[in-house]
Amino acid sequence: MEYDLIVIGSGPGGEKGAAQAAYFGHRVAMIEKRSQVGGTGTNTGTLPSKTLRETSLMLSGLRARNLYGVDLSIGRQATVADFLFREKAVVQADQKRVERNLNRHNIDLFEGVGRFRDAHTVEVLGSREQVKNVFRAKKVLIATGSSPHQPEGFPFEHPGIFDSDQILNLTFMPKTMVVIGAGVIGCEYACTFAALGIRVIILEPRDTMLGFLDEEITRTLIQSMQDLGIHVRFGVKVDSCLTPDGGDVRLTLSDGTSLLTESVLVSSGRFGNTSELNLAAAGLEAGKRGQLCVNEHYQTAVEHIYAVGDVIGFPALASTSMEQGRLAMVHAFDLRYKSSLAPILPYGIYTIPEIGMAGMSEQELKAQGVDYVVGHAHYSQNPRGMIIGDSRGFLKLIFEREDMRLLGVHVIGEQASELVHIGLMAIQQKAGADLFIQTCFNYPTLGDLYKYATYAALGSRSR
Repeated sequence: MEYDLIVIGSGPGGEKGAAQAAYFGHRVAMIEKRSQVGGTGTNTGTLPSKTLRETSLMLSGLRARNLYGVDLSIGRQATVADFLFREKAVVQADQKRVERNLNRHNIDLFEGVGRFRDAHTVEVLGSREQVKNVFRAKKVLIATGSSPHQPEGFPFEHPGIFDSDQILNLTFMPKTMVVIGAGVIGCEYACTFAALGIRVIILEPRDTMLGFLDEEITRTLIQSMQDLGIHVRFGVKVDSCLTPDGGDVRLTLSDGTSLLTESVLVSSGRFGNTSELNLAAAGLEAGKRGQLCVNEHYQTAVEHIYAVGDVIGFPALASTSMEQGRLAMVHAFDLRYKSSLAPILPYGIYTIPEIGMAGMSEQELKAQGVDYVVGHAHYSQNPRGMIIGDSRGFLKLIFEREDMRLLGVHVIGEQASELVHIGLMAIQQKAGADLFIQTCFNYPTLGDLYKYATYAALGSRSR
């Protein structure tokens, strides 16, 4: 069967790339290994983890504590069914959304493992590796995503030991949990479970966490996590993981201590899903973490084969994967529609509290020798912040001193991942202090923090 485009993988990058090509009249086939569409973003990563965060906040009544004089928690220990109910509903709804989008664009969907026969030919394998279909196409888009790394020494068959995908198959609510790795995924899940009253310890071999964040934001996050009861131990590794009686898990650490816990979440990075693609037949080779190298147009070493999303590595975000998919197909079919990825990318980290950032951090500007000024505005001094009871949150704006152009925006607190977009657009338009001073924000809103953070920066500049 002949197509203009074969897409391998139906996650955010694959879906949007396929839809982009189909919208402009190209015939598209999509191959998806799972029985459900949506990839990691829908099924095991982005949406499930964020839904579980909201569920834990609701079940625990954490947002409402000390605000209304009543306990709004469910009044009993949350069950697994309580915890996973909303997550399953959201996942199923998004699967249907993706299916509707593929149908609307007349994209032919085939279930099975996609594997190259040659650089233009892809076969679809069934459950016993029998060949179900064979397709040829002018262009191929690889959007197979990534999977959690399972380091040696951890018996993942044990019911209390999970990677970040397996945690969604939780069958009991543990009283204790050790999270190995203080990356984004590890920190998000640590906060989610701690909000439910589970005693959580994070083990991180480095001496800090989330090093890409502004250091002031990181310090505040650590303090907030400690308030949740999370104990973070830096500079330690796990030497052994034993389950002698099939029950609790005993971890022996590099500093000579040991921990006994009901559950372990291993969050130690991800590998690109390329092992089943038979890349050699297409003239391609993956890196040591299963990732593919691409150029600025998302072309691999074989110019008509493109790759986007987690399978090409950093930044491995659903939002950027979608844009990469669209841009790759604009280039592949010369659509003259959209030529480049946004120069400034936002980050949203769904810890408790959540974090949003865009642009430069203080440590980056210091390293570059840039003269800058900083302005803060705190939720505790903002009427909307007072209403929602966020006493620790703040907005931090970083301006270039000479012309007060905005260089970085950093937020920690309620709705941070939404609030950051105001600053993101200002940075992208090379705007600065005057934009926020001249803007009238609704009252009471968190958006008004931008005006007062700008006033603070201007005051700092004049001193």
